[in-house]
Amino acid sequence: MTNTGTNELGGFLRTRRERLTPDAAGIAPGLSHRRVPGLRREELAEIAGVSVGYYTRLEQGASSSASPAVIDALAAALQLDPAEHEHLRILAAPRRPTRSRFRRSRLRPSVRELLAAIPGTAAIVIDHRADVLAWNRLGHALLAGHVDADAPDMRVRPNMARMLFLDPHHRALYCDWPAKAQVTVAALHHAFARHPADAELERRVGELVSTSQEFARMWARCPVRTCSYHVRELRHPVVGRVTLANETVTLPDDDQQIGLFYARPGTPDADALTLLTQSLGRWPAPRSTSQRENA
Repeated sequence: MTNTGTNELGGFLRTRRERLTPDAAGIAPGLSHRRVPGLRREELAEIAGVSVGYYTRLEQGASSSASPAVIDALAAALQLDPAEHEHLRILAAPRRPTRSRFRRSRLRPSVRELLAAIPGTAAIVIDHRADVLAWNRLGHALLAGHVDADAPDMRVRPNMARMLFLDPHHRALYCDWPAKAQVTVAALHHAFARHPADAELERRVGELVSTSQEFARMWARCPVRTCSYHVRELRHPVVGRVTLANETVTLPDDDQQIGLFYARPGTPDADALTLLTQSLGRWPAPRSTSQRENA
């Protein structure tokens, strides 16, 4: 697998080192030909004030511990933005090398009630693995109306990352698919940093790396920038093109997120959502996965 497991830290450092040009780092051009696209390890180590051997061990995964002072020095040398700096801190934090048993995410009943209480807004809840925990009827019809939410194979939770890269129907929904894919991969990188012992998360990322060349390329670049608000232009099979605001809300007590898709009142996009709501009879009413598991 590419840049997963114990060498997630090394992979992140390498991508940022290769991204930083000598000119941006203030290094005068030399006479010899450069064989690497960015800085050499020894150049970065010198700027950060650490030994070449120590930095090399960090990047190669031979050492997984670094003091906060070293992490800050590396972040400054690599010219990381605040989100990347925080991600580096998380990756460098002490962690257990063992893998945990698979624990299913559980949706609180109050969250399920919340989804049902917001008519006119498409809503979905996913966990840190991008597994779908629940969606309201409009959310299901907007994002995965082609999927029978109660089919037997859906007892294995649908996964939004897998659908985005491997399901052509879901992929076709996003007019700007590369931007959505980039955000999704970045979110999985964040989850990997926060849950280094989650063997199920590693398995799912590994599946995508091995089955999607696009995912593998994006994963190797270690994107980490995420945003809680986007404007998404969708190409829906029932209502056609629709532009919706996409707000992501992180639940404070769980490693779960609510995704909300809504339109400004009085716009053609709001009319499209109303039309989709009126057509809900053609879509199966989804139940949360916890409801299916208890059925």
